[in-house]
This record gives sequence, C-alpha cells and structure tokens, in this order.
Amino acid sequence: MARKNKKPRIIGKVVFILAVILVVYLVSVNAYLFNLNSNLNSQIKQIQESKNNEDKKETFKLSVGSEGNYVDIKLPAVNKDSKGVITNLEVRAIKGNGKTLVDIDNLLFWADTQNSIRMAKEVASEVTNMNLNDVDLYFGVEAGDAQIISGPSAGAALAIATIAAVEGKTLNDKVMITGTVNHDGTIGPVGEIAEKAKAAKEAGAEIFLVPLLQGQEVIYERTEHCQKFGGSQFCTIEQIPKKINIEKEIGIKVVEVQNIKEAMSYFYS
Repeated sequence: MARKNKKPRIIGKVVFILAVILVVYLVSVNAYLFNLNSNLNSQIKQIQESKNNEDKKETFKLSVGSEGNYVDIKLPAVNKDSKGVITNLEVRAIKGNGKTLVDIDNLLFWADTQNSIRMAKEVASEVTNMNLNDVDLYFGVEAGDAQIISGPSAGAALAIATIAAVEGKTLNDKVMITGTVNHDGTIGPVGEIAEKAKAAKEAGAEIFLVPLLQGQEVIYERTEHCQKFGGSQFCTIEQIPKKINIEKEIGIKVVEVQNIKEAMSYFYS
C-alpha cells in the first residue's frame, strides 16, 4: 500500500517541474520577442532618420555660370618602369540628374577605379552635406607618361577634387596627395610613395599628404653580387631592403593624414 501512495506524489512532482519549465520557456520567448521588436523599431527609426537626413541635404548650387564648377588637381602616379610621374585629374560638376561621366587619355585604367569614383561621390555627398542626385559629375584624366594608375590609390584625390567641384572652391596647387578612400572618409594605404613624392616635388608641390604611418617606406635597391667559381664568374641581382624617411630623402614636406576632412584643410589653405 505504501508503494502505491508514492506514485501520485511522483506524478505531481513531474507535473510541477514541467510547469516550471513551461513558464521559464514562455518567459524566455516573450523576452526574445520583446527584444526582437525593440531591434526592429530601432532599425526602422534609423532608416527613417537616414532618409530624413538625406532629404535635408542641400541641393547643388551652381556658382560658376552655366558651365558648372570646374576643378583640376595633379595626381602623383607611377609609369610602367615604376618611376614617379604626374597626371592631371579634372572634375566638373554640372546641374543634371546624377550621371557620372569619365574621359580617359592614353591610360590603362583599372576597373576598380570605377569603384573609387563612386566612393568619391559618396564621400563628397557626406562631407558637403549635399544631395548629388541632381548633379552630373565629369571626371577627366590626362595620363601623360603614366600608363598605369591604380584606381584605389587615386581615391583620396578623386574625393577631394569632387568636394571642391561641388562646393565651387579652388585647390592649393602646392599640395598633392596619394591614398585610397574608404566609405567613412578615412584614407587608406598605397604603395610606391617615395617615387610619387619625388614626382610631386619636381612638379612644384611643397606639401605631400600620405596615409597614416606611411611617412616612411621600405624600398629595395638593386645590387649586383658576383662570385668566382674556378675560372668563371657568376653574378646575380639582389634586392636589398632599405627603410627611408620620405621627407628627408626626397626633400618635400610629408604630412600623414587620417581622413578626407583633415586633408581638405591643407588643400583649402
């Protein structure tokens, strides 16, 4: 008889435990749904605020007659022999419907340059707080001796020239820059800075802007190493690494900049 009386107690405990588990589960589900709803509301609010900010952006205002605003900037690059050269980049902003036109002269123009141009337009819109949907932008490049320009390395110059064209301002021709541009306006690293700095100095620049931590560069000097074996001599070409301070080595003021706004302060000075 004692054993039979224990069964209802065991069943009761099991039911109680299951009830507790169910309550905990329901509370957890409710908390999850509450957090999910809060996150959705937050995302909707952010989207609405983003749209409102876009709507609040100023429309483009021409300040240079019917031709629009025109800006040119010198762009340090390298030729096929990895020697520094200068190319001419021009940007024209004209009242229109958001078209982007590109004209290239004697240049192997990498496909990723198209992305740099789109990025430059996006950054220009954010920096100037202007809606560029009613602006046609024309980008022209006169390559000269530069048969190769890597698209990303021209990003910072593209963004700066676009901003100046949109704002109707001129740029200080004693300042040049190299660097990529990111969607948030920060400036990213590039290569062959020493050669570009040399070209900038020869073109009359007094200040050369570079990405953070790129005021120094490791270059590789070619040397010939020869050894005699028996009656024969064997020679090999070796690449010897050398770390240089670009400002001291080239003789031009080098300034490291973190973002486009910081760079603009030099170009507008």
